[in-house]
Amino acid sequence: MTRQIHEFRDPERFVAGTVGQPGDRTFFLQVDQGAQTLSVQIEKQQVLILADRLGYLLDEVERRFGTQVPPEGEVRDAAPLHMPIDVEFHVGSMGLGWDAEAESVVVELLAVTEQPIDEAVILDDTADGPDTVRIFMTPESAREFAARSMKVVAAGRPLCPLCRQPLDPGGHICARNNGYKRDAELSRSLEFVDPEVLGMLGRLVPGFDAAFDVDDESDESGDDPHDDRDRPDDA
Repeated sequence: MTRQIHEFRDPERFVAGTVGQPGDRTFFLQVDQGAQTLSVQIEKQQVLILADRLGYLLDEVERRFGTQVPPEGEVRDAAPLHMPIDVEFHVGSMGLGWDAEAESVVVELLAVTEQPIDEAVILDDTADGPDTVRIFMTPESAREFAARSMKVVAAGRPLCPLCRQPLDPGGHICARNNGYKRDAELSRSLEFVDPEVLGMLGRLVPGFDAAFDVDDESDESGDDPHDDRDRPDDA
């Protein structure tokens, strides 16, 4: 089947959102342009990675090119996803880049495949490859997307201050309630900052390439990456 590439060059809205109760949520990305609304299903970990690396990309663009980008700010769009949600595909891999000519951030979402994809298809219009959604955003829109995504991820069940496991309404047995430092905090963002994320962004700008894949099997905790209920940073 011929590969389908859905391209949005001037979207009115691109947001992350969820359906379901905390501890049992399904995550989606949704883009609106004109009369078209397109939704893809995505894992919580992927949303967090994308939001984190978008911020890193914007900082690097400003540092390397002198392009003015907005600072981190408050979330203005807190509206829910449009219903009903008709899922185009489940996201397997993602690409991230900077279009210097259009001064736009490019986010690419590729459908999950049974076999590893050729990295050359990311941010490329080749006919061979998984179905793709490609979104062009202004730096302002990218900051807004990242800020909202972080809030969406963090809006789930509160975490135990000791073991960092999600607290259930019915109670919580803490494995670290005896002898552990109670004010210890872990920096979530440091887990996902990849200093090499911009090492090969040459498909859009010579010397730059922020394409990256997300491996659902990389969860070091050993939990099912598709089970939102079992993750330490559960939302």
